[in-house]
Amino acid sequence: MSKNIQKKKKIIKQIKKISKNALSAVVANSKKINSNKINILRKNARKNNVQIKVIKNTLLKKAIHKTQFECLIKTLKKFTLIAYSIKHPGSAAKLLYLFSKENKNFKIKGAAYEGKFIKSKKIKKLAFLPTYKEAIQRFMFMIKELSIGKLIRTLISLQNKKQRKL
Repeated sequence: MSKNIQKKKKIIKQIKKISKNALSAVVANSKKINSNKINILRKNARKNNVQIKVIKNTLLKKAIHKTQFECLIKTLKKFTLIAYSIKHPGSAAKLLYLFSKENKNFKIKGAAYEGKFIKSKKIKKLAFLPTYKEAIQRFMFMIKELSIGKLIRTLISLQNKKQRKL
């Protein structure tokens, strides 16, 4: 077996392993973006627990075959960059969405979340899913508001009872 085929098999195996652990994936066309900007994107990705791969379409098709990201195969044309969210399902979408706003030539093709294809126009919904920490903070705020509201209503009703007795 030639070394080239062994390298390709290794790449496919690596992508399959990432696909099994990832929560979501976003595919984009990075053709007209220079390497310096891609390096900045990769640096931001590492900070946000996102894995980015620029890979040939044929290898990527083989790697995501029979995974939850198989629905992305239709979008794999021309130059392809794939970003996998590892810890939060919206992290890759948010990273690429914000990057596409700064770089007009960077086009998001689509995403996959829970085995379903998400069109590029609807990426914003996935991108801004609240993180677990944000969801807990919102929940705690809501509980505080409810308990304070109940306390105020109780105090008002007590005041009304006193006024009726006078």
